[in-house]
Order: sequence, then C-alpha cells, then structure tokens
Amino acid sequence: MNDFLFTRETPAQYARALHSTVDTVAVHLAGVRSPRSAATPDELEDLVADVDLDRPLGDLDAVVEETRRLYLDHAVQFHDPGYMAHLNCPVAIPAVAAEALTAAVNTAVETWDQSTTATLIEQRLVDWAAGRIGFPTAEGPDGVFTSGGTQSNLQALFTAREERLSRAHPGSRRERLAGLRIVAGEHAHFSVAKAAHLLGLSPDAVVLVPAARGGAMDVIALERALHEVEATGGEVAAVVATAGSTDLGLVDPLPRIAGICRGHRVWLHVDAAYGGGLLVSPTRRHLLDGIEQADSVTVDFHKSWFQPVAASALLLRAGRNLRFSTWNAEYLNPRDAVQPNLVDKSLQTTRRFDALKLWMTLRTVGAEGVGRALDRVLDLAQEAGRVVDEAPDMELVAAPVLSTVLFRHRPPGLDDDAADRLVETVRAALFDSGRAIVASTVVGGRRCLKFTFLNPGTTVADVEQVLDRIRDVARELLPVAAVAGAR
Repeated sequence: MNDFLFTRETPAQYARALHSTVDTVAVHLAGVRSPRSAATPDELEDLVADVDLDRPLGDLDAVVEETRRLYLDHAVQFHDPGYMAHLNCPVAIPAVAAEALTAAVNTAVETWDQSTTATLIEQRLVDWAAGRIGFPTAEGPDGVFTSGGTQSNLQALFTAREERLSRAHPGSRRERLAGLRIVAGEHAHFSVAKAAHLLGLSPDAVVLVPAARGGAMDVIALERALHEVEATGGEVAAVVATAGSTDLGLVDPLPRIAGICRGHRVWLHVDAAYGGGLLVSPTRRHLLDGIEQADSVTVDFHKSWFQPVAASALLLRAGRNLRFSTWNAEYLNPRDAVQPNLVDKSLQTTRRFDALKLWMTLRTVGAEGVGRALDRVLDLAQEAGRVVDEAPDMELVAAPVLSTVLFRHRPPGLDDDAADRLVETVRAALFDSGRAIVASTVVGGRRCLKFTFLNPGTTVADVEQVLDRIRDVARELLPVAAVAGAR
C-alpha cells in the first residue's frame, strides 16, 4: 500500500496529517514559557538513541506525539522573548502557509518543465528586490534565490572571480588565480574567507582592511590596500562591504567604498544578509544608501524579513554575469531552450520553491508591514542599549546600530580578566537553565555578551528580566570564575 504518499487518492490522509501536526504545534506554542527546555545533552542523546528506526510505530498520530516529545519540546524557540542570541527570527504566518503548499506539491524550480509559474514568481521577486536596491534597469539586473548568505556570498565571489579573469591581462589562468585577492573589512562574515578557500585562491587571498573608529571599514585603509595589491602585480577580484556585521550590526560607508571601487575598476559585493531588511524599512532605508552602486548584493530573507529558513538571494547589477554559473545538459537545460530555466543561474540543481514564502508574506502584509516590524526591533535595540548603559553593573561595549547590543556584566570589584571568564560561564549557565539564551563574542580583545534582537514582540521589560537573570547567575558563578582564574 502506498497510502502514505501524497497523491490524488490520499487527500483525507494528507488533511488529517496536517491537522494533527498543526494542532500539536499550536498547543505547544500556547504553552511555551522559555526559549528551551533545561534537558541536558546526555538526556537528549538518550531520548533519541532509544528510538528503534527499524520498528516503525505504524500510526502517524503516534509519530507526531513521539516527535513532539523528542524534538518540539526541546527545540530552541526563536519566537520566545527570552531568545536574544543569534540572527534567528520568529516567522511570518503567511510564509509558514507557503511552506505547507510547497512541501505538498514538491515543486523543484530548476527548470521550466518542473515549475512553470514558480519560475515566474521567483523571477518577479528577484526583479522587485533589484528595484528596491536601486539597480538601474538599463543594466539588466538579475539574481537567484539561494540557501543562505554563505551560498550567496560564494556565488557572488565566484562571479567576481570569473568576471575579473575574463578581462585581458598577462599570464595564464593558473598564474592569475594565484595573484587574485579579495579585500574585505575586518568584521566581514567568515563566509568570505571560506569562499576564497573553496574558489581555489591562495591562503593569503583575503586582505582584511582594518576598521575605522566606530568599527566600520576604514576607506583610507581600503584605498591603500588596493594600491598595494596592484603594486605587487596582483589583481583584486572583489571588495566586500558589509551592511550589517554579525557582531556589531555595522554598515560600512557604502557610497565612499563604491567610489573607490569604481576608480580601481573593481567588483563591489555588498553582504547585506543581516541588513537587507532595511530595504523595506520606513525609517532607516537611508542606512543602505550607496548599495545601488554595488555589482552584487546578498540578502537573507530568513533574517530581517521574518521568513523561515532557508530563503536568501544573490542579486546582480548586471544579470549577464550570471552566465558564469551556467552549465548545460541536454536532458535538463539545453542551450536552445525557449522557456527560462533557473538552473542556468544557480549553483544548485534541485532547489525548493523558497520564493513563495516571501511572495505570500508580501501579498498579505506588504513590504511596509515587514519594514515596520523590523523597525520595532531596531527601536528595541536602542532602548536596550540605553538600559544597559544606565545600569551601574553593566558596561555597553558599542552603541547599537541595527539590532545587536554588546555588553559586559561588571559587578563591583571585578577586573577585566575575571569579567572575561564570567561572560562565557554566564552564557552557558543561562542556556543550560533554559530560562534565556544570549550569545557571546570577542570585540577589541575582550569577551562580551551579545543580545541580537529579531523578535518584534520582545519588550524592554523582557530585556530587563534577562539582565536580572544574568545578575543572578553571575552571583552564583563568581566563586567558580575566581577559582578558574587562579589555576
């Protein structure tokens, strides 16, 4: 029997399965009061290990209940106001509905004959996003949805590499590859260095430009770095500017960077995986001024656009440069194809119809609705920064720009080294308790705690409650931190 498959013969089974799942999630959601359970790793390992995968339960309701017990009850809840750690967001309900649609139909968008209007919907969104960036239509902007910022950055830098190598220049391809450089700010995402490695560039291919005061890229140092690469006979494949750095939420000075890149005839890629939501912000769109001068842009819709993972896009000023990603196969996307095949633009072959999530969200609440939700998050970060700054036992590390707040807990009499040790022990203890989840990082050589807000429902009262929990945990851990420092 194949009644477990989604076919025209099984609509009743399909409906019952979804109703059971949706009801389970709804009950769970109503009862959640913390961002995670307090179960230990050993306890969770035992739960999963006890399942015998060779003995099916044979009943979907039983499986849903088992899944609730194994997964849902212990999943990290990004919608809970006590979650303040990473760039994870509560998701738009229309996007969740879109996931149900796409999962059931199982559309693959690589070719027209597998997707039809799904191809057109993705292309329409790409055109819309390129318009929001401000790419001139005369350049023929284009793009493609990807699995996330890392893939978007990889394809952007691959495209930049190939565009550079397509220019006339002395030396063989192998010789030129050895001399190619990617210039990025010191706070660029780690995926830039990872992309350079995957693209076969030399170990020293990524040239990091130091930050100016405040943390954004120093444009004078950028100019100097480009001159130094050229003086040694190398070539710059791309400059990577960041619009929303992971730790500081900073936006590099895009107009000045773009002017420098034009002067050197260098590809400019803007990694706006985090800050891309500013494209629809009613109050802060100006923070992205200059992004329209980029050659390529990364935008993660599953961050500041409140979409379920995964939904990202690479957007190019000149769509003709997507040709570097094209590889034809007669059985899939022959060269003489009349209808559009999105696999011609993608590093992936099989690919989900992730664009429908954003489409249904925009058609329900509109771009301004998404932007207003993001603005509430950014306003909260400003208020949280004020609360931290005014607390006598807290130290604000940097003024918030987007939705990230960096700070240190400094009880009276605690020196820098002890405060450093306290950061990680507090973070780990909070996570283990399940009461709150915050992140940590190192800035200026000192370890600090990090709030990252992407939940418009989080309030200043929630922030103050987590700060109080940090104080409570720190009081319990201070003797431990002191002993660790003495070893």
